[in-house]
Parts: sequence; structure tokens; C-alpha cells
Amino acid sequence: MRTTARWAATLGLTAVTVCGPLTGAAVAAPGSAPSSLYAPSALVLTTGHGESALTATPERAVTLSCAPTASGTHPAAAQACADLRAAGGDLNSLKSNEDVFCTKLYDPVVVTVEGVWQGKRVSYERTFGNACMKDAYGSVYAF
Repeated sequence: MRTTARWAATLGLTAVTVCGPLTGAAVAAPGSAPSSLYAPSALVLTTGHGESALTATPERAVTLSCAPTASGTHPAAAQACADLRAAGGDLNSLKSNEDVFCTKLYDPVVVTVEGVWQGKRVSYERTFGNACMKDAYGSVYAF
């Protein structure tokens, strides 16, 4: 009987010694573990009429989150995320749709993009000749 009690005590102490730090760390710091395996990709896009973001009043703003799935208030979030992934997150490399024909009327529209793309800070501004030219660049700017 004494041997059984000794074994039980030894096993109990071993379990506490081995597993104790594991459970203690989980209880002590529940927010320390990453909430996702994906790098954050969350952007705020704005648009307004004017030459630059400094002088233009934002007329519309949308959110776009691409990790782990496309979401946000962007009207075509899934397609916009797909276009950004295809461009490697480089907003300068987005190409205009050659099938779209726009007038040459100059009514400048500025677009800003602020946030994080795959863990990297993004701050981007681009001015288009008019709204048609902006929308010709695909789903990212079409909001």
C-alpha cells in the first residue's frame, strides 16, 4: 500500500511539474498567442475630387480586409483582394482595363489607401483624370 501511494504521489508531482508550466502560461497570458496564422491585411480606401489628398475632401471611404478571407465594406471585396494578390500588393502595378474608353474631361479624382498589407504598412495616393479613369483600374478602386 505504501508503494502504491508513493507511486501515485510521484506521478502526480511529475504531471504537475511537466504540465503545470504549460497550463500556467496559457492561463497567465491568454492574449499572447497570435490570433491568426495570416499576416494582417486591412486597408481603408478613400476617394474624393481634387488634385491631392491634402486638398480633396473625402467623399467615400471603404474598408477592405483580405486575410484570411475577403471582407469589409468594399462592394467587390473578393475581387479587389484577388487583384491585390495578383499584383503582389503593389498598388502601382495595377493595370487599367484596355477595353474601357473614357472621355478626356479633366475632373481629378484622388484615391488614398492606408493600412496594412500582409503585415507591411501601406500609405498610397493616386490622382486620376476623372472617375471613369479611376474605375478602369479594376475592382480595387471601383467603390
